[in-house]
Amino acid sequence: MPLPPALRALRLPAIAAPMFLTSGPDLVVEVSRAGLMGSFPALNCRSTEALDGWLAEIAGRLGPGVPHGVNLIVHRSNPRLEADLGRIVAHRVPVVITSLGAVPDIVGAVRGYGGVVLHDVIGLRHAEKAVAAGVDGLIAVCAGAGGHAGTLSPFAFMAELRAMFSGTIALAGGITTGAQIAAARLMGADLAYLGTRFLATRESLASEAQKAMTARARTPDIIRTDAVSGVPANFLRESLIAAGLDPEALPAHGALDLASEARAWATIWSAGQGAATIRDIPAAADLCARLIAEHDAAIAALRAG
Repeated sequence: MPLPPALRALRLPAIAAPMFLTSGPDLVVEVSRAGLMGSFPALNCRSTEALDGWLAEIAGRLGPGVPHGVNLIVHRSNPRLEADLGRIVAHRVPVVITSLGAVPDIVGAVRGYGGVVLHDVIGLRHAEKAVAAGVDGLIAVCAGAGGHAGTLSPFAFMAELRAMFSGTIALAGGITTGAQIAAARLMGADLAYLGTRFLATRESLASEAQKAMTARARTPDIIRTDAVSGVPANFLRESLIAAGLDPEALPAHGALDLASEARAWATIWSAGQGAATIRDIPAAADLCARLIAEHDAAIAALRAG
């Protein structure tokens, strides 16, 4: 379907996903300037006041009309939810990505100023709740995605979502190239959602050690577990070992706690299966140019037969 007006200025229909502890203003600005959409989690800021500063900085550096977004954790364990939402509304952030809960009041607050709400989902039940809450779009977080990944095949889940939802759909899960962005569109997605590929860029807030570990990982090096935060997520095997954990015998974890999760993720590093195709750490703008060229070449090759 056509993209919402807030996203129609994109040169390539792709979002650099908001990555916990690694997405910051420089990455958002460079990606958005290059024609994709940059985004970051509100909780990457230490306080609501710091979030206010980041939002002002990003908007000031980009200027009006340039798509960018912020991720808001809609979960009872997030004590800053109401305050952070207030700052997001005040800055009229074009796109708000909600996670771990779809609440009609939050959707209404964002849509009230003309913003767009995309909600990430890992299964049909979550998608149905998000649609009922009135979101503009869904992010299908499929098997192989970084962070809080799902387990479903993108082929099955995309078809299922498209059959029940006519709004915008973004597809996530191991996407790292422009050809894969083109493939996502052919499967019915309006946007591609890339996280791990942008983790390994110069502007990422990840440490050089984390970037290097991501760039040398292969698919067996990605472990999906709920032992770190209580919610299943994909992590680098090497970082689990470095933290003194046995990837084959990970301890049980209680319910999600955002404070303890932040401490854990600082040393146990998340990455998706797309890490297997990453071999360099480019500037974000150079990566965006590469993705655009790869995407356009793939579409041209398809048309040529």
